[in-house]
Amino acid sequence: MTAHIHAIGTAVPPNAIHQTFVDWAAGRLEGRDRALFRRMASRSAIEERYTVLPPSPLGGSQVDPGGFYGAAMPSTAERMGCYAREAPELVLRAIDDLSSRAPIGDVTHLVVASCTGFVAPGIDQIIARRLGLSGSIERTLVGFMGCYAAVAALRVAHHIARSDEKARILVVTVELCSLHMQDSGDVGSLMAQLQFADGAAAAIVSAEPAGIAIDRFFAATLPESDELIRWDIGNEGFVMHLSGEVPVRIAAALADPALRRAILGDRAADAPTDWAVHAGGRSILDAVQTGFDLPSDALAVSRDILRRWGNMSSSTLMFVLAAMLAQNRPLDGLAVAFGPGLAAEGFALRSA
Repeated sequence: MTAHIHAIGTAVPPNAIHQTFVDWAAGRLEGRDRALFRRMASRSAIEERYTVLPPSPLGGSQVDPGGFYGAAMPSTAERMGCYAREAPELVLRAIDDLSSRAPIGDVTHLVVASCTGFVAPGIDQIIARRLGLSGSIERTLVGFMGCYAAVAALRVAHHIARSDEKARILVVTVELCSLHMQDSGDVGSLMAQLQFADGAAAAIVSAEPAGIAIDRFFAATLPESDELIRWDIGNEGFVMHLSGEVPVRIAAALADPALRRAILGDRAADAPTDWAVHAGGRSILDAVQTGFDLPSDALAVSRDILRRWGNMSSSTLMFVLAAMLAQNRPLDGLAVAFGPGLAAEGFALRSA
């Protein structure tokens, strides 16, 4: 049996933060570093990003007096308290969107991916309770895997659907990246933070043919690359380390026949017509396009998601897949995401 993604719902919070962050971050830099940051921000290909954090009740933004970042940097405990409150709300909005696209009744399994917060009882249990799902529902939580966690969550659903033809799996991704802003004077750190945003997605997966068929999952780790993407848990949130080497290493790795074979299988690079690539940043998309020598419009959907919403970690790939489904046309291609490791994970996709 083959697992199928029937439909995908998405949600972002209402509070725009991109220009607020750009101005705030530039104020922490001086001279050439400030000019460099402004220039790189203008070339990021991101027009807007959104946060669950509301503007300051005193007037102004999240970084003004009264805002979440208006005084001292919040502790990790304060950030996790916000995650416990806000993540379920954003998930429920994504599920509402999903329910307008496909029936979500008779869910037998719940798979949740998230790397930007911890809470117990888990986010999976909170969602199940808020949805009124049976206490006997089988739950799986995919935690702290980063940007390719959507692939892992769909892989779990894939195996469930193949082993139980009656299974109906609700797959959820939710990331509140804006909870982990760091007060830094380092241009590299601020450039890494510039990419990230909040978002949630929800999908129904089953063995019933509908939507997108998913199969041939793959995973490949680049040698000696484990320090290039890291999240360290600190006293003031999760600290992202995103090396500027990442795009260069990806482009170089895609020239390696073994990695290309892992991703492409027995297909040539120009055989897949649809590329659902995690929109981790403009330079990463450029690296994939160059590495596979793809046409200029091959990653148009991924670039549009990056432009409109930024990098929402694990939710980003789901947004790309949702946009492809919305085009209501035959699909035949690959989904791929890069994350900590440095690793590439993905799967082959086609229309049911």
